[in-house]
Amino acid sequence: MRLSRSASWFLLAFGVWSWFIWITFVKNLWNDASGLAFDDAGDPTGYFWVHLLLAVTSFLLGTAIGVMGLRGVRALKRERDEK
Repeated sequence: MRLSRSASWFLLAFGVWSWFIWITFVKNLWNDASGLAFDDAGDPTGYFWVHLLLAVTSFLLGTAIGVMGLRGVRALKRERDEK
């Protein structure tokens, strides 16, 4: 399958954006002082585990999508250089 230039760059940007957003979210989750992520004893709550699972899943999907975009951009560059 051949991706267009705009689709390749979009997928690459989405992968980078996903990592940026979710790293920020995990930092905020880890430093949560509101009582949602950690109980009074300092143990993680269900809220913490669910949102950590969402973040890990988003990291994996963002990485896969970003890699597809990167491969598309590289293929277009190789194609251009061969001409």
